[in-house]
Amino acid sequence: MILAQIHVAPPVTPNGPTAQAWILKELAKPEYRASQPTWFDRAATAIRDWFNSLGAAAGPSIPGLGPIVIIVVIAVVLLIAFLVFGVPRLNRRSALGGELFGEDDQRSAAEILSAARSAASVGNFSLAILEGLRSIARSLGERTLVTMFPGTTAQDFVRHARVLFPAWTIELDHAATSFDAVRYLDETGTQAQWQEIERLARDLATAKPAEELLDA
Repeated sequence: MILAQIHVAPPVTPNGPTAQAWILKELAKPEYRASQPTWFDRAATAIRDWFNSLGAAAGPSIPGLGPIVIIVVIAVVLLIAFLVFGVPRLNRRSALGGELFGEDDQRSAAEILSAARSAASVGNFSLAILEGLRSIARSLGERTLVTMFPGTTAQDFVRHARVLFPAWTIELDHAATSFDAVRYLDETGTQAQWQEIERLARDLATAKPAEELLDA
């Protein structure tokens, strides 16, 4: 019987630098990188370890540590929320500003209405009409009743406002028609048109929307 000779290569025993290079190459593979903790994981671990260290340092003899930890947690959450979202009131104001019937406008409803009245006082009823309807739209936006988006037209706004204030449907339609006639058809606004919009602005400023009247 002839026995076949099998040559088995001896196991490779790398030196120090070679072994380190092999380990680094292996750890560089995607499956290892995916398993590494994210920055959020590391931050959460650091906060957890910090709270654990507070408990360990305080020992069982110090009462009332639980509420203190809860207060600290709430403070940290509020700080993170402030850094991410900013002051809520300022955010609300900035959300209300912006495009208004195709123009960037950061003014409040009161400021726009004041500009409308100033224009009317010098006989510029066309500008007064434009500013008057803008002030109504911004006022309902400040009350979070109607949201103005980029591209919202006067007719779009009035369609939503009519649902909220059906008793003023005719006045709202007239206001949108006057606005479009002045802005897009180059018609000259009249004092009567402006006065109707001004009355509408005063009425809607204190009027309750239809759903609130039904709930009352």
